[in-house]
Amino acid sequence: MVLLREQEGRHRLLPIYIGSPEASAIHYALEGLEPPRPLTHDLFLTVLGELSARLDRVVVTEMRDRTFYAELHLSTADGDKVVSSRPSDAIALAVRCDAPLFASEELIDELGQEPPDEPEEATEEIIDEFKDFIENVSPEDFE
Repeated sequence: MVLLREQEGRHRLLPIYIGSPEASAIHYALEGLEPPRPLTHDLFLTVLGELSARLDRVVVTEMRDRTFYAELHLSTADGDKVVSSRPSDAIALAVRCDAPLFASEELIDELGQEPPDEPEEATEEIIDEFKDFIENVSPEDFE
């Protein structure tokens, strides 16, 4: 699952289920791993470069029949172009070339989920208990 988070406003979350190969492609790019041979996404970006085109942004646009849709917004010598894409492929491309990733406002309004409440007080309490443990632990406690 890819979990997109709204950067401003309510920080709503948009979960998108993707397949393992697509998840691996995104993971490789996020980790900066370079395969011995270019993956399809790497090849696509190379072709764009050879054609003097670039990926300006990715927009996850809608969900129809339980399937998400995305668009690649490209700049070319012939002007701006928009190409339909699977979100997983679009995200893998965006991560590789540092293109911004967006979701349509309508999609976020329809499917965005509020982030879970972070129990700040509980977290602080756990940290305090751990500090007390560390300060008072002795080797005999582990025998």
